[in-house]
Amino acid sequence: MKIENYDITLIKEDELYSVIFEDHTWQPYKAIEPKIIMANGDQFLFKDHLKEETIRDLGVNKGILSRYVFSDKLIVETFVYISFEGIFFKLLPIVDEASIKEIIWPSYFKSEDPKGYSSLPIMQGVYLPNTYDFSFDHLDFDGQFLSHDAYLSMYHQYEKGQGYCLINLTPFDCKYKVIHHGDKAFTAIGLRWLESLAKIGYERTARFTFEKDMDYVRAAKIYRHFVKETGHFKSLREKEIALPSIKKLIGASLVHFGIKTHTDETSTFYSEATKDDILHTFKERLDELKVLKKIHKDRLYVHLDGWGDPGYDNCHPDYLPICKAAGGSEGLRELSHYLYENGDLFALHDQYRDYYLKAPSYNIDNALKEADGSVYEHHRWAGGRQNYLCANLALDYVKRNFNELFKADIKLTASYLDVFTCNEMDECYDSRHPMTRFQCAQLRKAYFHYLISKGIIPSSEECTDWAVDTLVLCHYGPYEFMLKEKGAKRMGLAIPLFDLVYHDVLILPWITDEADEDYLLYALMNGGMPYIIRDGAYPDVDGAFGSTFSLEERSKRAKIVNDLHRKVAYSELLDHRLLSADGKVMESTFEGGIKVSVDLAKGSYKITSLSSKD
Repeated sequence: MKIENYDITLIKEDELYSVIFEDHTWQPYKAIEPKIIMANGDQFLFKDHLKEETIRDLGVNKGILSRYVFSDKLIVETFVYISFEGIFFKLLPIVDEASIKEIIWPSYFKSEDPKGYSSLPIMQGVYLPNTYDFSFDHLDFDGQFLSHDAYLSMYHQYEKGQGYCLINLTPFDCKYKVIHHGDKAFTAIGLRWLESLAKIGYERTARFTFEKDMDYVRAAKIYRHFVKETGHFKSLREKEIALPSIKKLIGASLVHFGIKTHTDETSTFYSEATKDDILHTFKERLDELKVLKKIHKDRLYVHLDGWGDPGYDNCHPDYLPICKAAGGSEGLRELSHYLYENGDLFALHDQYRDYYLKAPSYNIDNALKEADGSVYEHHRWAGGRQNYLCANLALDYVKRNFNELFKADIKLTASYLDVFTCNEMDECYDSRHPMTRFQCAQLRKAYFHYLISKGIIPSSEECTDWAVDTLVLCHYGPYEFMLKEKGAKRMGLAIPLFDLVYHDVLILPWITDEADEDYLLYALMNGGMPYIIRDGAYPDVDGAFGSTFSLEERSKRAKIVNDLHRKVAYSELLDHRLLSADGKVMESTFEGGIKVSVDLAKGSYKITSLSSKD
């Protein structure tokens, strides 16, 4: 079947879709056919269950309406139509009584142009040339949207002078798959719709916009415009209305260190080297900050781990009382008041997803339940054995704990709620507190709204799409290789896909140490906030690889980043260019005309403005 509208031709043949735009054809990847995978493992191809198909003309939009009968308990309709914005692919359950696992639909588009590339939303952004040597057989979250596999609900492909931008309008129950063979100059990408509490549940929608000369910058700007249309875009200036203290973040340097580390004997991290507790008193950390402030004149944002009696990543969500051996409430109060009185910002690490079996109030009935009634358990982190706390139940813990901190007169200007914006959304099948992934996101967002109501800047681990309207700050929004060991194979070239959309919406801190390259240059290219001390609780994990610079050197490097951040924090990142084939030479352009050029091979940078005074 074939339809034409708005200079786009859509061809459907044997459930595979081709698109012709300006004499170029985007071809389907035939090796993966559209199908439904049931909860019991059975698989049904769409092409074997097509019952009706017609052309539907709605006046503005024209498309193909198809009905598929998989059983008397599962009937699905798809409507694929051409709009002035591109092609919309809609999948709607008509009868939705069967248990499914996932739906692979529509067919994947492929690119075989040796000069073509894909733009992937993996963390800050990956530019994947079709000829690049890397296997995408494994992604940390299996390509799940709204995790760090996809900060943005989009991806992009470019070949032979044309590009398309995929926008996932219903991303909460969805993954994407990358098929890549660099030796064959081949990349195919497609969607995998997941069940929602075992059902399709609601209409799933994806939009493909096609344009001549659409590069990754143009694709990001299409997505930025889409986010603004939905009302989800909320700039830092808008957020300042509720949180005036955001102004203090501009030009501040981030200090990250901890108080108490305890490794449970059931933890993966437990060893002869980690079996003994590590303790730094609040007084020790206060004295260190006083020394730092004599060296470093910029404002500080202090992020404190391990302040509770159990130690870092232990006994959540029952993290109180404040660590007695470190000085208790009095010690933390003195530290917080010192920072407050000096105009610095102060945040405590906290956690309301990891649900430790050693928490005093632990009750397995509060944990997430799988579809089969089981409760997932692991023991990776310092606190040892844990489940996941259902987000339906977490807000009461949040309010209880913060109320105790308020009563202790701890001066908090910010708070860090761990993992919420790194990990995927959770589902819960417990009949007493069921929860879809979409509901999980809304509940997590409610915790951030609670903090905002108290005048506290909310932050979390990474910078995924769903939370950008409420979050102000994240732990980081790095390029994927920054969390790997030095010398590890990269997924592709670095592009600031996320910041091209959201630079003026979120403040992202950047590591400014040296690894394979000088990471200071990335901090400048992205116009971010600098870490001056980053002493994570897990050495050599999540980019916490230490620093070779003295405190004085780190101060000087942070000042360079801060001087730029003061000028561009509220500005859109308008443009970015890869100026060398290996991605080592790049240029960013910010609203207002400031340009940052970096040469990673030479370790050099240049900052210029329209007035040429910078």
